[in-house]
Amino acid sequence: MQWWNDLISWLESTAARPTVFSAAILFVAVLAAGLLAAWIASGAIKRLVAQRDRELKTAAISALVDAATEASVWNSLTPQEQVLTDRAIGQADILVRLLPIRGSDVTANWAAHQLHELKRASATFGYQLDPAVAEFRDRLIDWQRRPSRARRQFQNDLGRWRSERQRPEQELLDAQDTWVAEQHHERHAETADTVAYDAVPKTTAPVPVVGATEASADR
Repeated sequence: MQWWNDLISWLESTAARPTVFSAAILFVAVLAAGLLAAWIASGAIKRLVAQRDRELKTAAISALVDAATEASVWNSLTPQEQVLTDRAIGQADILVRLLPIRGSDVTANWAAHQLHELKRASATFGYQLDPAVAEFRDRLIDWQRRPSRARRQFQNDLGRWRSERQRPEQELLDAQDTWVAEQHHERHAETADTVAYDAVPKTTAPVPVVGATEASADR
């Protein structure tokens, strides 16, 4: 214990005060530098995560707007193009639902309903689809800027649609959608048959040459 007593005596002596003061300053400086570095690193990571979230949200919104553009001309697409469009809509829906943002599932449900309405409206003559697509785009951009307020508006829209949609009306609309789809497939099937028939090469019977036939008879 003698060395401990000597250390305590040295620390309490006047000659040790400059050394102790320098060590305390060094300790405080290292601690402050560590805290500052941790704060800077935390801010950089938060900015990187926020930038990544914005990129993911922008990509999801772009995919939904592109899907809305395709849905607005749904009735003019071929069955093969409709399958590809449905795949694009499904991928966009998954992108939105997997976003690390609160209420992304509400936005996906709202977008799915709007895309379905755009498909249905594409078969209605005289329906202005450009304003509907523009409104769809603007609502999604507003969700990107103010997600909390937009999420409440989406929830209100979904609740209103559920209350307005009665079962007999829903069955009638489903029957109408089925009829439109059948007519669409029949029309494109007839067009495909016509194109296939026109593509078949036409064979013509050989025309006999009168002069050659008479010469062979004389021989």
